[in-house]
Amino acid sequence: MTIGRHKKSSTVQYLEKLAGGPLTFGRFLRAIRLGDEVSQAEFAERLGISKAHLCDIEKERRSVGAARAWAWGKKLGYSPEQFVELALEANLAKDGLKYRVKLEVA
Repeated sequence: MTIGRHKKSSTVQYLEKLAGGPLTFGRFLRAIRLGDEVSQAEFAERLGISKAHLCDIEKERRSVGAARAWAWGKKLGYSPEQFVELALEANLAKDGLKYRVKLEVA
């Protein structure tokens, strides 16, 4: 499988399988949670939000800003850049804009 001209890593393929489709911010969080084998309540506590808020994010009913996405990526030990890219893509998609985001250090 490829994204644009880039091959998906085995990690991305695994996360997409756990998430049930192409990675979005919500599906990415859900895949991490399922991979860690923790409940929504426990995962929400790690992130400092309510279980209901996490559920809404996982189901793409709520979005997350770039700063919060960055902080969560660092807190969970994942690439903050990937968290921000997916959060920005989710915010664009909410406005009907289908774009891939790739961060570059300024």
